[in-house]
Amino acid sequence: SLRQISQRTISTASRRQFQNRVAEKQKLFQEDNGIPVHLKGGVMDALLYRATMGIVVFGTGYVLYELFNASMPKKQK
Repeated sequence: SLRQISQRTISTASRRQFQNRVAEKQKLFQEDNGIPVHLKGGVMDALLYRATMGIVVFGTGYVLYELFNASMPKKQK
């Protein structure tokens, strides 16, 4: 019983067979169409890129704001 359970969970055979699309992806990403490789994946890549750039710009602005605040002396009351 224990032997059957261990064989079942360790099995490397996939239940589903997936179609190999590596050649299609290689053709897409190696095509010389002027698009940077990090944007060739489509709309989702563009959204992720823009979100990342937005976070970077916001983070840089926030760091500069905090550095400015830290560099100004506090007024004594």
